Amino acid sequence: MNAVSQLRKKMANIKQYNVHCASRWVLKHQHKFKQSVRACSLRVKQKLGYEQDEKANEQYEYDSEYTFRYADLTTKLCDPTQLRSKPDVSELKFGQIFTDHMLKVFYHKQLRGWQKPNIIPFENISLHPAAKALHYSIELFEGMKAYRGVDGRIRLFRPDLNMQRMNVSSMSVGLPTFDTHELTKCIRRLIQIDQEWVPHSESSSLYIRPCIIGIDGTLGVVQSDSALLYTILCPVGGYFSNSSSSNEGVSLLADPAYIRAWPGGLGDRKTGSNYGPTIRVQKTALMKGLHQVLWLYGPDNQITEMGTMNCFVFYVEDNGQKVLVTPPLNGLILPGVTRQSVIQLCEEWNEFRVDQRTITMDEVIKLSRNGRLLEMFGSGTAASISPVSLIDFVGQTIRIPTVEHSQPLYKRIRDRLAAIQYGHVEHPWAVPIE
Repeated sequence: MNAVSQLRKKMANIKQYNVHCASRWVLKHQHKFKQSVRACSLRVKQKLGYEQDEKANEQYEYDSEYTFRYADLTTKLCDPTQLRSKPDVSELKFGQIFTDHMLKVFYHKQLRGWQKPNIIPFENISLHPAAKALHYSIELFEGMKAYRGVDGRIRLFRPDLNMQRMNVSSMSVGLPTFDTHELTKCIRRLIQIDQEWVPHSESSSLYIRPCIIGIDGTLGVVQSDSALLYTILCPVGGYFSNSSSSNEGVSLLADPAYIRAWPGGLGDRKTGSNYGPTIRVQKTALMKGLHQVLWLYGPDNQITEMGTMNCFVFYVEDNGQKVLVTPPLNGLILPGVTRQSVIQLCEEWNEFRVDQRTITMDEVIKLSRNGRLLEMFGSGTAASISPVSLIDFVGQTIRIPTVEHSQPLYKRIRDRLAAIQYGHVEHPWAVPIE
């Protein structure tokens, strides 16, 4: 019996040891299983197509296993000697002065993904010379604003849409996604810390720039196994250096020789590769005495974007009905937060038809010649609503009476958005920071 008991005991010990080893192996390699599952999930979502992006957002937005958490946020404040002097509101230029602190979150595949978020004093970023963001534009960014209301409270404008769009951009360039609510909470905390940088003015705001960059220090056009998500803040005034956008209207260069985006590309994502190549064309416009570029696409010269803004055309049909039209989300343009807000506002007013469809330069020229072209304007976070007064198109000058009306539509939209953003009216789009 002793021999049998000893054998049973030995077998039990062997079984327990095997279970223990198996458990240790699973724990050691569980991040690989998670990454494999996540990769499969992302591949499935990428097959959904552009029209399903918002639905896909709802799925990975709550993917808690692969995100950082606001509850883990740590904060290191500046020493008093590090604090910067705040500029006069009248001297603010876009994107040139930054606040005292920033948010940083690292991602390392080998360390099971996202690390703990940190708020630290504003600093330079150290990168490996082979970082993928530097060589292959493996990076993305967002643009949003915080506004100091008439009641002294600070508000964000529809941050959920920016966060969802950021995740979509991240998927497109092979960077990690995150829980949008957790990043929003981290950004809110960053603004709370630097709240005195939010201008006490309705002509200014605090611009918020979240970014994710690939920092893997290896050459080769492959997915980056390491990334850095960071957010910086800067107080800003108007986007344009003069008053043309608000009083005189902007002038546009429309040249079919230049193309910003194409079907199947990343024209509808907020990545640096969409913006860098536009600088030379912008310079051409400036040399011609024009403010911005009206981007066209295709043999029929479809209107896509206006500089870095979405574009709207307001006109009168043959039957006398007024229509506001903007290009559709067909992959050529960015799904702007302000664009969506303009569409929703005008649909709520229900005073004219709102169309999302292709509009060509031939149609604009015809409307202008027939006296039925009322207004044209751009929309975007940086520049809000910017009226257009002139288009230079292959030797033709098309003048648009946008700013000549006594009560133009663009101004009504701009005033309504500002009323929401600065707290003149309570609205669910304006999210207070307590």
